[in-house]
Amino acid sequence: MGGLSRMVEAAAGEAISIAKAGKLVVRRLPIENPAPRQPGIAKGRVTDAFFEPLPEQELSAWEA
Repeated sequence: MGGLSRMVEAAAGEAISIAKAGKLVVRRLPIENPAPRQPGIAKGRVTDAFFEPLPEQELSAWEA
């Protein structure tokens, strides 16, 4: 586990702010009363198309 991962894990349940040159760039806040996970919640909603490669136009938009 890297340095940031260790920091975040060590401060579980606490708010963490990360700044660069005095400017806030990341704020991690604890989740208040998280909803329980429900396995299978997306069953039947994810088709094989989900796993297909993205069209070139979509890919280029993410690389911009």
